[in-house]
Amino acid sequence: MASEDITKLAESLAKTKVGGGQLSFKGQSLKLNTAEDAEEVIKQIEEFDGLEALRLEGNTVGVEAAKVIAKALEKKSELKRCHWSDMFTGRLRSEIPPALISLGDALIAAGAQLVELDLSDNAFGPDGVRGFEALLKSPACYTLQELKLNNCGMGIGGGKILAAALKECHRKSSAQGKPLALKIFVAGRNRLENDGATALAEAFGIIGTLEEVHMPQNGINHPGITALAQAFAINPLLKVINLNDNTFTEKGAVAMAETLKALRQIEVINFGDCLVRSKGAVAIADAVKEGLHKLKELNLSFCEIKRDAALTVAEAIEDKTELEKLDLNGNCLGEEVCEQLHDILEGFNMASVLGSLSDDEGDEDDDEEEEDEEEEEEEEQQQLKERGVEEQESLTPKKIIDSQASTPVPSPPVDVATFLAFPSPEKLLRLGPKCSVLIAQQTDTSDVEKVVATLLRISSVFKDEAPVKTAVHETTDALMKKAFSSATFNSDAFITNLLVHMGLLKSEEKIKTVPSLYGILMTLNHMVQQDYFPKSLAPVLSAFVTKPNRALDSCSFARHMLLQTLHQL
Repeated sequence: MASEDITKLAESLAKTKVGGGQLSFKGQSLKLNTAEDAEEVIKQIEEFDGLEALRLEGNTVGVEAAKVIAKALEKKSELKRCHWSDMFTGRLRSEIPPALISLGDALIAAGAQLVELDLSDNAFGPDGVRGFEALLKSPACYTLQELKLNNCGMGIGGGKILAAALKECHRKSSAQGKPLALKIFVAGRNRLENDGATALAEAFGIIGTLEEVHMPQNGINHPGITALAQAFAINPLLKVINLNDNTFTEKGAVAMAETLKALRQIEVINFGDCLVRSKGAVAIADAVKEGLHKLKELNLSFCEIKRDAALTVAEAIEDKTELEKLDLNGNCLGEEVCEQLHDILEGFNMASVLGSLSDDEGDEDDDEEEEDEEEEEEEEQQQLKERGVEEQESLTPKKIIDSQASTPVPSPPVDVATFLAFPSPEKLLRLGPKCSVLIAQQTDTSDVEKVVATLLRISSVFKDEAPVKTAVHETTDALMKKAFSSATFNSDAFITNLLVHMGLLKSEEKIKTVPSLYGILMTLNHMVQQDYFPKSLAPVLSAFVTKPNRALDSCSFARHMLLQTLHQL
């Protein structure tokens, strides 16, 4: 190293901040290529007793320098926080994984117990995730509370690798009696898309301890948003959800709104630039109105929200005394509605919470909005099919005929026998509000086989859409309450028969098992929480659902939800 380089390095190191167990080289623009380049850094690390936090942001670390820094870290068992964002500037992508592997191996060897790992703003791509995969699976991360991977270009592949590593970490840490309890997850600007988001959602559902999730700008559409919503529902401590600049559309917004109804600790909702549109905004407003008393910030800016929906949102925050900011900027309101928003909030003595409306797009015709939504939905469906993602059939058929030019053809009537013979969500709903009573009345609950068969047919039409889910739950409750309250009903025979038909228990007879366990697992998750369900059956059910099974593996989210519920009984 040239003398002038040594001088420059010495000057930079003079700015190094030490205190509170933290050693910081933040923002010093150090170019650490070789072992010699890193000598002064290594010296400071080695001489620092009780090192708990190491900041390397704003420098650039090569493979050789990383190896010698790692060697110094092997003796730092007290290290808890690694602030390692933006530390590979100008490096080839191929250099980053080996550098991360060296640093990760050192933390494992040291016996460190990390609380925070920040690798944001390192453009390492999917291969870079492999660089810290072993670290995430190791005991060094069993204690991890904050994982920050913003702007790393992970892509779908990296998202899947990350999700698998988190699940493995949770599995191994749980085996030691101290499950991974991740609180903060940050992964904005990573091109995760639907598949990456869905993989991570599965991990989130297993972890269940998240308090903040930040995943803006990831190209996630409604299938990925719906998967995340399902996972968030079983993370009851969530305070912050930031999904800014993804594409919810109505489907994703409605799914997320249903989840918000189940969360009690939410403080920040950032769905700005997420195209929730008017119907989605109304659904979210309903969720806000029903609860969310700790809400401090609601961002629905640039979401193509129209007049009435925006007013509904404003009216929903009437009793939200903790609210500090409502952002409805960049929507399609018009001057008159902007004034109405101010008047409504003024009436609540909350005018100060309304953010700027300077980028309002002006009033637009609602009919044009519906046409735009239909066109965009058709385009989205086509894109999904081209990628091999088949959407479930819509609950109600699309309007393909101009209502002014023709009259709709009425749907044929449905009875209980028709539904049970060929079950579908639409048929269950068409049975009407008395569907639960009708099915229970027409099922011989003294016959265990018939009860199981009926339950499986009901659960086979389960969907996360509110009307269908409610109908399935109510029908299941009516049937099973009647069965379990009967003195002649054999509960043990019921659970045995059900497990056989689910393919979880072998039978001497040739029994046709259900093609998918998702519906019955989700229905059981509801059923076991009801007063009519015999708690003595819970251990039996838990034992069989816990066992390795290929059919269960394909429904890991539903399986985890059921096991978590059974564990809490």
